[in-house]
Amino acid sequence: MRAYHDDEWGVPAHDDTHLFEMLILEGAQAGLSWSTILDKRENYRRAFDNFDVARVASYTDKKLEKLLGDPGIVRNRLKVASSVRNAKAFVAVQAEYGSFATYLWRWVDDEPIVNRPRTMAGVPTHTDLSDRIAKDLKQRGFNFVGTTIIYSYLQAVGVVNDHLATCPQAPR
Repeated sequence: MRAYHDDEWGVPAHDDTHLFEMLILEGAQAGLSWSTILDKRENYRRAFDNFDVARVASYTDKKLEKLLGDPGIVRNRLKVASSVRNAKAFVAVQAEYGSFATYLWRWVDDEPIVNRPRTMAGVPTHTDLSDRIAKDLKQRGFNFVGTTIIYSYLQAVGVVNDHLATCPQAPR
């Protein structure tokens, strides 16, 4: 958790493979702790072909059944199936915008939103931005992309930086 917090969370990401990975992991986390998902991250990378979005988009029902038998990942049928659905929608966004990163970062004019909350209570679970992105993603065929999941995703990939003002990782 410490390495993830210090080296990754809140750091602006523009790599589509990483953006896809985090989208799948955030969806898998729904209802679970983030530490559970981080503990399974390497298993997810193995099971989901290192988050090669084109490969995941082509998964068959047979592959989905294999994934559901993999004890290294969260074996929730809806979450696993959503990975394939989201991969197909992700590929469509890439085709439309040239990259998913272009699509995502246009929401903030290519500049991260830097908040400096003083306490954890000051960190929202969703915002107008996450509401709008979640709505747009759903219209594009994504699922497991509710506003709370999307806000966590925006934090994870650095579109939003919510490091506490007292945190050494907070932007100065």
